[in-house]
Amino acid sequence: MSKYPFTRIESKWQAYWEGHKTFRVDEDPAVPQEKRRYVLDMFPYPSSAGLHVGHPEGYTATDIYSRYLRMKGYHVLHPMGFDSFGLPAENYAIKTGTHPRVSTEANIERFRTQIKALGFSYDWDREISTHDPDYYKWTQWIFLKIWEQGLAYEAIVPINWCPSCLTGLANEEVRDGACDRCGAAVERKDVRQWLLRITAYAERLLADLDKLDWSESLKLMQRNWIGRSIGANVHFPLADGRADGEGGGADTGSDANNGTIEVFTTRPDTLFGATYMVLAPEHPLVERLTTPEQAEAVQEYIREARRKSDLERTDLAKDKTGVFTGGYAVNPVNEQKIPVWISDYILISYGTGAIMAVPAHDQRDFEFAVKFDLPIVQVVSRDGSTYPLQAAEVEDGIAVNSGAFDGLTTPEFKKKIVAWLEERGLGRETVNYKLRDWVFSRQRYWGEPIPLVHCEACGTVPVPYDQLPLLLPEVESYTPTGTGESPLAAIHDWVHTSCPACGGPGRRETNTMPQWAGSCWYFLRYLDPDNDRALAGRDKIDYWMPVDLYVGGAEHAVLHLLYARFWHKVLFDLGVVNTDEPFMRLVNQGMILGEGGVKMSKSLGNVINPDDVIREYGADAMRMYEMFMGPLEVSKPWSTQGIAGIKRFLDRVWRISESPLTDEEPPSELVKLLHQTIRKVSQDTGTLQLNTAIAQMMIFVTEVGRQEVLFRALWDPFVRILSPYAPHLAEELWAKLGGKPSVSFQPYPEWDEELAREQVLTMVYQVNGKVRAKEDLPAGTDSGELERRALSHPRILELLAGAKPVKVVVVPDKLVNIVVRT
Repeated sequence: MSKYPFTRIESKWQAYWEGHKTFRVDEDPAVPQEKRRYVLDMFPYPSSAGLHVGHPEGYTATDIYSRYLRMKGYHVLHPMGFDSFGLPAENYAIKTGTHPRVSTEANIERFRTQIKALGFSYDWDREISTHDPDYYKWTQWIFLKIWEQGLAYEAIVPINWCPSCLTGLANEEVRDGACDRCGAAVERKDVRQWLLRITAYAERLLADLDKLDWSESLKLMQRNWIGRSIGANVHFPLADGRADGEGGGADTGSDANNGTIEVFTTRPDTLFGATYMVLAPEHPLVERLTTPEQAEAVQEYIREARRKSDLERTDLAKDKTGVFTGGYAVNPVNEQKIPVWISDYILISYGTGAIMAVPAHDQRDFEFAVKFDLPIVQVVSRDGSTYPLQAAEVEDGIAVNSGAFDGLTTPEFKKKIVAWLEERGLGRETVNYKLRDWVFSRQRYWGEPIPLVHCEACGTVPVPYDQLPLLLPEVESYTPTGTGESPLAAIHDWVHTSCPACGGPGRRETNTMPQWAGSCWYFLRYLDPDNDRALAGRDKIDYWMPVDLYVGGAEHAVLHLLYARFWHKVLFDLGVVNTDEPFMRLVNQGMILGEGGVKMSKSLGNVINPDDVIREYGADAMRMYEMFMGPLEVSKPWSTQGIAGIKRFLDRVWRISESPLTDEEPPSELVKLLHQTIRKVSQDTGTLQLNTAIAQMMIFVTEVGRQEVLFRALWDPFVRILSPYAPHLAEELWAKLGGKPSVSFQPYPEWDEELAREQVLTMVYQVNGKVRAKEDLPAGTDSGELERRALSHPRILELLAGAKPVKVVVVPDKLVNIVVRT
């Protein structure tokens, strides 16, 4: 019994596709808009580890879908490229002395080889890499456009700082408060940064989610990250006798001259229950509020807070810590003095960097108050009475202990207290967002240079557009400067330049862009990768955009998507692109876990190398197995036994193809099964339910394999529906049938609904929702006859015992439910 000779056949057809540029696509104006589709993968970072089996899962799904669409007559753009700027390459350069470009391009070559070995139908003529100067020229161009719109600015913000490596660290380089390279305790250090005003687009980023065909869970993650809330900004005067005005600085959360602390709250109705305040350790008023007696304790606490990442500080499960400043503020609604504390769970970068603490009605405040023995005053009640609180009462209710506002419901109280505050200049209604402006710069070498020059006479000046790209300089060393600046700051000849405006001396910006920058717009460059006059021609943008299907890992469910949407909206406002959203339909693939359901990791020794899988089982087997494991969006464990089963299925298909071929009419039952299979596979492929499509093909192959001959009328359409899933095998089977390559552009088979219809169906009879009897009846039996048959069935008559049904529900071709009184 022969087996599918995948090694020979897969290399043969991969060479054919590449040599004939089978999947190259152009902008054919004769193709109507409704027959164009843009199918996109989240492109990979080319690490030295190469592809892991999680990458091909999403790539296979989009490839199957793209191949299916082509056979359905669609013009399909399906490109691939590499997100090639980033931290790992620079760390590798520091460690080994290998230039990041050298190691990155070697990794790209390996990735490209691995991807091609899986037979994906990419248009490789459109390949891009974000570290290519011809690419990042346009990343810099977009940055300058953002800068021109006033959406980029400089500020001093805290970063993670390793005192041993003498460099800033990204959040992902910090593990349990320590540097993941040397293990030293990480501190917080204030460093000059560039930020982008993504907050200016917060409302649009939120509202436009309603336009998108994304899962509700994914939209919720985006909404939560943006975090829109309606409340009030309230001013708490300091109680040191120096308050000489009211109001506060909206950016800092305070006004040190006026002596007020400004907070944002979504529950202004609980103001009478504010019994203390908490500031971020970095808050500008901490020094002023700290008394001599508390100075040492406060400074020690601030030092400890600087050693923690933002994620550690805001972990809800962690034990609450804090220290009293010794200072007080005044609650504006009752003029009571309340103590001001600092705690690391308050971040200066969120809200105003200060909160009013209402321990009776916020669980975090409640735990803090209990730990430090601070007052807890109930001001909201379920029924208008007060009662002992064992935990915070967080639901709406009726006001108590709130002076003239007692008895009001929470919504009524909110309106009245906001009006009361506004009348007295003590606060105002405010819409707030959890979203913060995007810290855009990195103190790194391997990234896009920011095309700005600092001039003492002219200020910050953009590099002229005709001088882009501003290239990364070639350097011998990537060692950090030790000052918190990028390694670029130590390259004297590159840093010192002339001002583009006045010609005087200037200094180049030495921070580089984050890895996110290149991935914010790469889907546009695929449309026109060789254009040296624009990031992409507007005619090509209009032809293909927006992306119809975008598939990738859930780890990018928030930040990459948010940043890409932000940049796209800026480009839309500038008239560069034709839509205000880039990705219309989005699917997050689940993780592929190790055998036993644990996460794959090098330390556990359970990482599956796709090269090994292809070598042993073939690319078609790997493709089909990863789709057969379960629903695309669900995480599932790898199984060697499972992929061996898929390989046996492909061997069976190969053996069947060697049976004597006949043009005789096949048996009617097999004709029916064929049309059922075409229907099922077509519908499931269109909705990416790829595992159930494969299951249906297995059923078909089992029945066809029982025959002594191979019916052309069955096999021809089957080879075509198989081809998106196992394209190498299908190409060979198509050639054996006498077809000309490529099967990829043969028309997808159509099914006949009448031929696919089951002639006899098993009807289920229920009584009060429980199955009590079954009966085989002709498909299409009308509802009246179904009801009559059910009510006259012996078992149903026995159960009814003469009782008359209250209601009879008929679902044609499925069930009859008889409802009786119990």
